[in-house]
Amino acid sequence: MPTRRSLLQLALTAPAAGLFSSCTALELAGSSIPGTAGGTRGPVALGIDTLAESGFAALRGRRVGLILNQTSVNRQGIPSRVVLQRALGRNFTSLYTPEHGLDGREKAGIHVSSRRDPLTGLPAYSLYGDTRKPAPWMLANIDALLFDLQDIGSRSYTYISTMAVAMEACAEQGKEFIVLDRPNPLGGLRVQGPPLDPRWKSFVGQIPVPYIHGMTTGELARMINAQGWIKARPRLGVIPMRGWQRWMAWPDTGLRWVPTSPNIPGPLSPFYYAACGILGGLNGVDIGIGTARPFEYAGGKGINPQEFASKLSARGIPGVRFTPYVSTRKPGCAGAQLTIDPRGQTDLMALAVILAGEVCKRTGNAPLQATRGDTRTLFHKVYGSDILFNALLANRPVGPLIASWQPSLQAFRANRQQFLMY
Repeated sequence: MPTRRSLLQLALTAPAAGLFSSCTALELAGSSIPGTAGGTRGPVALGIDTLAESGFAALRGRRVGLILNQTSVNRQGIPSRVVLQRALGRNFTSLYTPEHGLDGREKAGIHVSSRRDPLTGLPAYSLYGDTRKPAPWMLANIDALLFDLQDIGSRSYTYISTMAVAMEACAEQGKEFIVLDRPNPLGGLRVQGPPLDPRWKSFVGQIPVPYIHGMTTGELARMINAQGWIKARPRLGVIPMRGWQRWMAWPDTGLRWVPTSPNIPGPLSPFYYAACGILGGLNGVDIGIGTARPFEYAGGKGINPQEFASKLSARGIPGVRFTPYVSTRKPGCAGAQLTIDPRGQTDLMALAVILAGEVCKRTGNAPLQATRGDTRTLFHKVYGSDILFNALLANRPVGPLIASWQPSLQAFRANRQQFLMY
């Protein structure tokens, strides 16, 4: 495994660039340029695509690093790091990788080691290992840090946490932070779920947005900077997409889906992650992890699947169907398989707490009793507080809990408006 010294030595082999550019297209892209309103022929143009169309003018003469993984590709599927290395040559100096690693193959929560990227020969510094915030020495050989990760639209997915702490690091070291924007696969209209209690801030809840925020990474970066959610604010640029509209789910973009991590294999996986990810934080439940359809199931031991699916169907939750299933992977587990319409009006987070409530009720709260210590703490962090766990443990109905989110959701919708680009 490369040492810090060897990686730093490798990074410093690239020549220094010219003077730091004081005026670039980024100043425009990061302020108020919206994406194209109206339809698009062919795939949506991603931030990396519109940057290339500009001749990389914003990066001319500057040393550049990139936060990336396997999702960092242009609309033709060419890796962004290949595109940038061809365009910038030796001024493209460093790579930085999030949770799940450079190739997206590491399991959730597993530390990732720094390595050399075989595709470009550049050092790939891990931001999910010894540190999650770029250390000053990691940024020594760049003038600007690009961010080009495909997020999935849920607060607990750590790519936006990586973005926030990297923004702070860039501010502290006098580096510009530039987001190459990408679609939110949940679309840009859904704003749903609980707020984040500051006492439960963590890397699965780094910024105070609703669980489902309905923003692109570029829009979120603008909001993070303006709202003071980080200790220091960098000079920020956002390279916008062209052709993306807020109503779009991923299949509407014309883009090929690249799995963002081992359990987000398909373009609709983000919907199921939002609906069943909370439930999956409890011990003794089944949400389909380890199957070809992770997060598409909600079940537990001793549940009558026909009765359970029928009960959920009777609730009339829009945009989702429930089918009985019996687990072949977890003996004794059964429940309902979900089918979510990505263009439906499903409140995914209301669905999430309803599923948690029904599973706990039909298993005698066994999952709650079995969830202790660090696992229970992580459950609170993912949800954003300990309120849901305590409500389930006390057998309280979840309806009032869902209703309690509404004032904060209304305030967030109004506040986010000024940061929307599309």
